[in-house]
Amino acid sequence: MKILAISGSARHNSTNTAMLRALSFMAPATFSISVFDQVSALPVFSPDLETGELPPQVCTFMDQVAASDGLIVSSPEYVRSIPGGLKNAIDWLVSGHLLTEKPIALMHASHRGDDMLADLRTVFGTVSSKFSCDLFLRFSLMNLTSNQISEVLSEPQNRDRIKVFLESFSLLVPQKAGFS
Repeated sequence: MKILAISGSARHNSTNTAMLRALSFMAPATFSISVFDQVSALPVFSPDLETGELPPQVCTFMDQVAASDGLIVSSPEYVRSIPGGLKNAIDWLVSGHLLTEKPIALMHASHRGDDMLADLRTVFGTVSSKFSCDLFLRFSLMNLTSNQISEVLSEPQNRDRIKVFLESFSLLVPQKAGFS
């Protein structure tokens, strides 16, 4: 199963990005998880830009979304809401049908951020019939380095949580349900 893990952070040393990278390394062999950490490279969405040839960064992003069986999104909260870069990335995807049937689940790398998570649930619940509000995985990883995040996620109880999360996520993709 091919999953695109989208980080909503524009920070180079993002906790959310580090968590998604650790997830990609720890995932069972039945999963191939790629991390998209370039929301800041996407131009500001405008419907006017959709009428001609799309910007190359947008084409690359859309191709990655289209090639995936599902999306896992993790994002920080900025001013109690979705960061502008992530919202912009979502805006690029909604006018087509890339998200309509795409399974989407959320992960979060902080003990806080519930307002942003509620906003993301509203947005994804609107654009995807296969968004799961109930499928959610949260770790408290703020102020940890990438290596520390990997260590925390490698702890047996956290590996088990990740496995259950991914197995549950795989059930959203009927033709590839469950583990082999």
